[in-house]
Amino acid sequence: MTNQEKLTQAFCDALGIGPDQVKDDLQYNTIKEWDSTAHMVLISELENTFDVMLDTDDIIDMSSVAKAKEILAKYDVSF
Repeated sequence: MTNQEKLTQAFCDALGIGPDQVKDDLQYNTIKEWDSTAHMVLISELENTFDVMLDTDDIIDMSSVAKAKEILAKYDVSF
């Protein structure tokens, strides 16, 4: 499974959405499924999937799928 597929799966599992909705321009609070509670579930899912520990600033800054990729890149996860 590629890192892109893992990222898509993490978003699907955490937010309960279909893979067709996981696009770079999907943003926090633009769909009802991605609220503050789901955001923390997503962070946990991403940390477990990619074996990283995100810092507080990264958690706050993660506002879209594209931003998630950018943040994970700082932890040596390539897409």
